[in-house]
Amino acid sequence: MTIKAQQTVKMSVEELTSLLEPLMRRIVREELAEFAAREPEIFYLEPDSPLYKDMEEILYRKEQGQLKLYTHEEVWGEQL
Repeated sequence: MTIKAQQTVKMSVEELTSLLEPLMRRIVREELAEFAAREPEIFYLEPDSPLYKDMEEILYRKEQGQLKLYTHEEVWGEQL
């Protein structure tokens, strides 16, 4: 004879979100890192593209001390 036990847990959308969001961020980050390693040419930016210019501006501002870059922990709330 087989006995099946079922457990029901009730939680709000906010509680579910707080549990799932860190997991989803981690999965997406890991998948993107793996994809970028497999397909490095995908992330090539043309030097005359607006995004390339923006990235240059960010680098310049960082070098001038005009920009604070946040750590992984500050952004994602978790340590690597």
